[in-house]
Amino acid sequence: MKKIILVSVLSALMVACGDTDSTKTGSAKDIVGQAVEATKEVVKESTEKVAQAGTTGSIDKKAAVAEAKMIAKAFGGALKSELKAALKSGGPVNGLSVCNKQAAPIAKQLAKEKNALISRVSLKNRNPLNVPNDWQKAVLEDFDMRAAKGEDVAKMGFAEVVEHEGKKQIRFMKALPVVDVCLKCHGANIAEDVTAKLAELYPEDKAVGYQKGQVRGAVVVIKDLN
Repeated sequence: MKKIILVSVLSALMVACGDTDSTKTGSAKDIVGQAVEATKEVVKESTEKVAQAGTTGSIDKKAAVAEAKMIAKAFGGALKSELKAALKSGGPVNGLSVCNKQAAPIAKQLAKEKNALISRVSLKNRNPLNVPNDWQKAVLEDFDMRAAKGEDVAKMGFAEVVEHEGKKQIRFMKALPVVDVCLKCHGANIAEDVTAKLAELYPEDKAVGYQKGQVRGAVVVIKDLN
């Protein structure tokens, strides 16, 4: 029987695109390492309450959620660092190329280090690999409903602990809000050169027409706990 924890994250862990402090870029491994170190204190000091938090058998649910948050933030920080550098040097067109080429290696490197599965999903996916499965789709739809009621997307999160193939597993999703800089590649009025690049890289792109404050998608972290 599934034991489920639902949480609304009380601070924005990361945003796939947006303004942050500058970070030196480097290899995916170096960037991931920097991002992980930068989030350790955030996780350590977290005082957010998790429904039914505590320990069941050998599983510390609160610790599992905290680790999943850290992984999501590390991934977002690493990708964001690459994206900021690309936008600065070559604008949105260059940024699209970085997302296309760097997101997967960064996720793969961090997943290997943390023994977890990391991905991005969206109801209006750009990359065909980012289509949500059933439970992810349900969470994204819930995020959309909450956003429509005025809830801050940057503070939205979801976590559950389930039984999967005989093991307990943490499933975590961090909502990604649309901020100003996202509109250059995901908004309703996109420059012609960006549109052309999108057609080249993502011929089946659905991720346009967004408005500021909407749910762009989510980072997903899945990790076996025993």
